[in-house]
Amino acid sequence: MSTNIKVLFFASAREAAGDITSVDLELDAGADTASLRKLLAELYPKLAPMVLDEENLTLALNEEYVADGQILPLKTGDIIALIPPISGG
Repeated sequence: MSTNIKVLFFASAREAAGDITSVDLELDAGADTASLRKLLAELYPKLAPMVLDEENLTLALNEEYVADGQILPLKTGDIIALIPPISGG
């Protein structure tokens, strides 16, 4: 059985993924946020340096931030947002 999720790309993550705003992905059953990071790095090589480094890209699972080092299971219907650091000035 597979897990179907939606991934939303914001700011520099969107640019690195080729200017896409979202993608629907089918993952293996038992997928988690760590395996999702690896898959996104494979699918979008320009995004890899960002998505594989938790300090460079924060994940939000269903509008809740995922803490650095935290690995959460994914289930069908989940929405993951890729949120790069926000710089101000």
